[in-house]
Amino acid sequence: MKKVGLLVGRERTFPLSLIESINERGGGDVVAELVKVGGVRHEGPIGYDLIIDRISHEVPFYRAFLKRAALEGAIIINNPFWWSADDKFFNFSLATKLGVAIPRTVLLPQKSYIEGITGESLRNLEFPLDWQAVADYVGFPAILKPFDGGGWKNVSRVNSLEELWKVYDTTGTLCMTLQEMIDWDLFVRCYCIGMEDVLIMPYDPRKAYLSGEQYVHDPTYLSGDLAARVAQDVLTLNRALGYEINTVEFAIKDEIPYAIDFMNPAPDAEVASVGEFYHNWLTKSVTDLVFRRLSETQAEGRYRWDAMLNPQNTSQTATQTLAAAASAAQSAADSVLPQSVRDLSSNVVNTVGDILGQASGVVSGIVDAVTEAATPEPETRPQPSPKTSAKSTRTPSKKGSSTTKRTNTSRPKKSATGGPAED
Repeated sequence: MKKVGLLVGRERTFPLSLIESINERGGGDVVAELVKVGGVRHEGPIGYDLIIDRISHEVPFYRAFLKRAALEGAIIINNPFWWSADDKFFNFSLATKLGVAIPRTVLLPQKSYIEGITGESLRNLEFPLDWQAVADYVGFPAILKPFDGGGWKNVSRVNSLEELWKVYDTTGTLCMTLQEMIDWDLFVRCYCIGMEDVLIMPYDPRKAYLSGEQYVHDPTYLSGDLAARVAQDVLTLNRALGYEINTVEFAIKDEIPYAIDFMNPAPDAEVASVGEFYHNWLTKSVTDLVFRRLSETQAEGRYRWDAMLNPQNTSQTATQTLAAAASAAQSAADSVLPQSVRDLSSNVVNTVGDILGQASGVVSGIVDAVTEAATPEPETRPQPSPKTSAKSTRTPSKKGSSTTKRTNTSRPKKSATGGPAED
């Protein structure tokens, strides 16, 4: 008998649905349950063949337990080693190299630092920071948000340098990014399961969480070509980053899908939030993923970073090609779940896995592997050219006092804030 454990937070309907689905399909040979964990010893068996992680990003004890379980051969979804090392600013930079459209983004020094950090600790920091150059590059209005956060926490719209400074002064030790705000025509959130199955969901982030109005069904929301491009971008990002469960959000303007968030490895799946159709799709897709992973021959455990970040994918599904790409609404209309999108050739995952294990040339290697094998030829993709108490020892000076809007009449801006509390 194989044992599957779920590590969960406050969510209720998705874990229960998933446990029921796995147990029904497993017929006693595969059994799923909520993980129970107390004091974790540094040695000995863990008791699970596979664990689905929905909460360790907020509970360090769980994250340490999952790394320990991985050493004992348990399959962890998502990989706790990579998730610990990843951040959204790196993802934005990598996506640009992969040919995915990204809004202009700048990483900002922290406002404050933990006790013990002094001016001598920050001798490499440019001081004063050229805020005007940052404003000129990103433009206003813009979005100020943590470089590694989620769930729309600590996210603010700022309309000028003065507003930026005011909000920035409240961010404490959080490391923040300033990102161009896209005046979107369309907005979608996309589930990606197993780096293989993509579900495109029309989504309105301006609506309140649990309002029942965020996720909608619209058979004509995306054209076929646009849905195919979105699906390909979703696969490109998740196969490069290695997430088995993730969501990607796109703000679409002038037929260009700008990826604005794609580090959500514990995405919202509650019925009251996403609706019954999307909830059921995700439950089935994750159940399929669990049984695929359990059926694979597991390689001998290797405890180096290259092995942890890039487990060998031996499933045949990684070699399959794109059959079709369609929006979720179109699929819902004809009662067929959105087809898996598999348009990256078989060598992409293996090549990316090999290259990510190398300490040097990591980004260029990923770019070469993915773009050569997967990028359509040719296609023009225009690029967008709570308070924390801490001792503030050296913060970027507010150099410059006037705002200079970037000239770009093709993209006026509007707000895209508000949303569910995901990872």
